[in-house]
Amino acid sequence: MGQGTPGGMSRQGQNQNQKPDEKKDKKFDPPPPPSRVGRKQRKQRGAETSSRLPTITPHTKCKLRLLKLERIKDYLLMEEEFVANQERLKPQEEKSEEDRSKVDDLRGSPMSVGNLEEMIDENHAIVSSSVGPEYYVGILSFVDKDQLEPGCAILMHNKVLSVVGLLQDDVDPMVSVMKVEKAPLESYADIGGLDAQIQEIKEAVELPLTHPELYEDIGIKPPKGVILYGEPGTGKTLLAKAVANSTSATFLRVVGSELIQKYLGDGPKLVRELFRVADDLSPSIVFIDEIDAVGTKRYDAHSGGEREIQRTMLELLNQLDGFDSRGDVKVILATNKIESLDPALLRPGRIDRKIEFPLPDIKTRRRIFQIHTSRMTLSDDVNLEEFVMTKDEFSGADIKAICTEAGLLALRERRMKVTHPDFKKAKDKVMFKKKEGVPEGLYM
Repeated sequence: MGQGTPGGMSRQGQNQNQKPDEKKDKKFDPPPPPSRVGRKQRKQRGAETSSRLPTITPHTKCKLRLLKLERIKDYLLMEEEFVANQERLKPQEEKSEEDRSKVDDLRGSPMSVGNLEEMIDENHAIVSSSVGPEYYVGILSFVDKDQLEPGCAILMHNKVLSVVGLLQDDVDPMVSVMKVEKAPLESYADIGGLDAQIQEIKEAVELPLTHPELYEDIGIKPPKGVILYGEPGTGKTLLAKAVANSTSATFLRVVGSELIQKYLGDGPKLVRELFRVADDLSPSIVFIDEIDAVGTKRYDAHSGGEREIQRTMLELLNQLDGFDSRGDVKVILATNKIESLDPALLRPGRIDRKIEFPLPDIKTRRRIFQIHTSRMTLSDDVNLEEFVMTKDEFSGADIKAICTEAGLLALRERRMKVTHPDFKKAKDKVMFKKKEGVPEGLYM
């Protein structure tokens, strides 16, 4: 008992000798989580395996985001390049704008339009304008001297008259306006009773342009031009519109009064430009309406205006039958007073065919009434034969006016059909307006 006691005491003494803090510090720590879930990964050996990065497969959203960022990057690169170019070109633009303002100051404003008569040397020339004499002037350095030739249109300084520019388009603007761009809507079917006139103008104008070999085979030269004459309203201009509608040639329409210009020499120059443009655009047809404005008989003129009109007519005579052959350019003239025209204008060689337009006969009246009433809503009591057989002298324009007036009378009374009394009232009104103020026997 005694021995056991000391041994037991000794173990208790050892337990008592342990520090109480060490017991408190010891706690249960859970094991670390596994680095991988699933199959056990094989251990790879070697130095390369330790430095190799693991492969990562990107998700679809990651790809889209990458493409979006690449597009944004491309746009920013383009923007950066554009800004750099703008910064680089800005001084050049400012310099060119400054040079342009200096050139404009040298040119002056406004600029006069003139003609180059003759080149003296590389930097000097003789120029002229329509309102003054000729001048010996200098040519500025920025003018393209390779394009300068005698007769071309130039721009001159408004004070010192030096050559400061060149008009690139040497075609007169008035000639450009004369060209018929859109074909008229009238055709040969809209012309009633002028079968002989239509046949003659086809033989003289259309056939030489479409089948010139026929004239060569028979051994004759095709006519150069025709003149349409007759009372007002008989269809001269209408036939010219039908020619413009049916042909594929260039059609130039001129009124005789347009050839009369204010300054000396402008009228003949316009005639030359007209025929030059017609020659450039050939095959072409030149239609001059109211030719009696410039083609009257020559006499001793007492004023400068009359002499200028006669000079314009002389240039027209030269263009119709001069040294220059006209080829595929045909001329159609129209007038109400053929007796007042100069004989030199009407002679064969210039005007080879004279086509008369008489007042319509009974058959022609019937056809014209049918043309103008074909689209009208007529009542059952309308008898057009009464107006066809009347003794009053109607022109084609009068018949059209009667049909239009009858339709307006029906429209005034809110009717959709035109009756016979409407035509009677329209006829009386048109004939009264026609005879009012017109002396008897004016057009014989």
